[in-house]
Amino acid sequence: MAKKKAAATEQQEAPTELDNVGTKLRKLVIKNFGCIGSTPVEIDLDDVVVLVGRNNTGKSTILRAYQVIMTSSAPKLELDDFPESKVDAAALPEIELHTRIIDNPPASKWIAKIDGEDIVRERWTWTKDKVVGKRQGFDVASDQWSDQVPWGAANVANSRRPRPHRIDAFGSPEEQTEAVVKLLLAALLSAIGNLPHTEAGEDGELKETEYGKLLKDIASLQRAVVEQVQDQIDHAQQQLTEVIQNVFRGYRIEFDAKPEEDITSCLNFFKPGALLRMGPKDGHMSSAERQGSGARRTLMWAALKYAADKKADEDAKPNLLLMDEPELCLHPNAVREACNVLYDLPKTGKWQVMVTTHSPAFIDLSRDNTTVVRVERDADGVVIRGTTVFRPEKAKLSDDEKEELKMLNLCDPSLCEFFFGGRTVIVEGDTEYTAFRFLLDKFPDDPRLKDVHVVRARGKYTICLVAKILNQFNSRYAVLHDCDAPKVLRKKKGSNEKEEIVNPAWTNNSRIRDAVSDSVLAKRARLVALIPHFEGAFFGEELSGEKPVNAWTRLKNDNDIAEQVKGLLCSLLDFNEQVPTTCSEWSDEQALLARYEQFASST
Repeated sequence: MAKKKAAATEQQEAPTELDNVGTKLRKLVIKNFGCIGSTPVEIDLDDVVVLVGRNNTGKSTILRAYQVIMTSSAPKLELDDFPESKVDAAALPEIELHTRIIDNPPASKWIAKIDGEDIVRERWTWTKDKVVGKRQGFDVASDQWSDQVPWGAANVANSRRPRPHRIDAFGSPEEQTEAVVKLLLAALLSAIGNLPHTEAGEDGELKETEYGKLLKDIASLQRAVVEQVQDQIDHAQQQLTEVIQNVFRGYRIEFDAKPEEDITSCLNFFKPGALLRMGPKDGHMSSAERQGSGARRTLMWAALKYAADKKADEDAKPNLLLMDEPELCLHPNAVREACNVLYDLPKTGKWQVMVTTHSPAFIDLSRDNTTVVRVERDADGVVIRGTTVFRPEKAKLSDDEKEELKMLNLCDPSLCEFFFGGRTVIVEGDTEYTAFRFLLDKFPDDPRLKDVHVVRARGKYTICLVAKILNQFNSRYAVLHDCDAPKVLRKKKGSNEKEEIVNPAWTNNSRIRDAVSDSVLAKRARLVALIPHFEGAFFGEELSGEKPVNAWTRLKNDNDIAEQVKGLLCSLLDFNEQVPTTCSEWSDEQALLARYEQFASST
């Protein structure tokens, strides 16, 4: 009776405000799990979360953490999931989950208002391997963790959270095929779950559909069966109580056997072991696990695209895709299509995506729903941290800037390499990019040139945009641009005469300075201008024709020039190094103008 009252109270306390968007994950906090130690790794979750970082920094461990707590109502860990594969009472595995809820909320005591959203916090801890983890809920009213939990039974709580779909980077053919089959079956079962329970008859009156009758009959049968065996349940409860009281005086056992609340989970519409075959239209069809890795991976993307194309109302349950290295086994032409599939999945309103990748092609900064998290070890290689390095709402990119990013992604898929760590140098054009890439290849053993990303902006406007993104996560970087002439001649309209006008390229210098000024003051950025451009600064002339090729040829054949340009690159990486005299580290426009006039008067 007490339980019924509690359930009724919980129902009364539940919030009633709903919208058309369902449950979503908002944060994952992990510690003492796998290679992640006692310093918690916190991952802010968006529609699309891209985990980047070096190998063996814990990216796949983060994916596994959610899979562990959602794959089973009674999650257990293997010994390898414990730090250093041993159980330490002072460092027990712990996974905390923050879920944004709209429909089917628990009692109000579990709901916290965070950033204007209703958030439920749960955590799991394990004291031993092969033992079910202890689940707790955070009681907002008492401001502490409680052994009572939101939504009660674990299987009910799991039904409220996004369903995980894990795709490993190097899973066996059977595992990869099973993942595809699960995706397809999940979509089909969701479609079945949305079948109407009632429909209008010929007379206009509502009547039960065959599906509605089936569910009603099963629910009725469940209640009847439970009532028939209630005596056996009570007898078992009494017998257990008598035994336990011999050891623990005053204790009793309560055996609460309930029928399944989610009726559809009692039904199996498809027999186990669904087969997936593939082959020529008029040829032999063989099972998917017998196909090559590229074919299986492509098949998986086809299944994901099918899920992405489904309407939100066709898939009632939220889903979470957990995918390792989506770039594997893909033909270059398929990479962009795969990226589009990933970013289109959340458009249904029922999918979130978390992927690990080593490919900048899978980072699309022009999207409004993407969070990039860099997972890395500290300088000692011990502590793993997850740092959110990009969130759209913090970057505040304009529509024009997003369009610019789309163009850059098309022209240069490697643009986003700076998210993967290392030292970043932004250059204006192809000539500087080619020169620096040549030097990095020419001096592979020079420690001053290790771990460098050269970002080719292809214009001054884009330099401002890339700097804006780097500023967001306090990255250390340098900018190299042409100062250009302050004024240029142009032909008068309808005349052969020429007139002097302000050079738009010169005007953009101040925009670059404004974009980097705060980072320069914080000593996180260095702004250097070439006087007046790369060719003039190092070759004493303006090259014509194929400038990048000509610059590469000069550097290859002239060691003195190569050393000068190398000195420039080193000064962009080490802010204590002096920049070459043919360049100017500047912040004042009048000082930059004086440097240009000095150059112009000497030529």
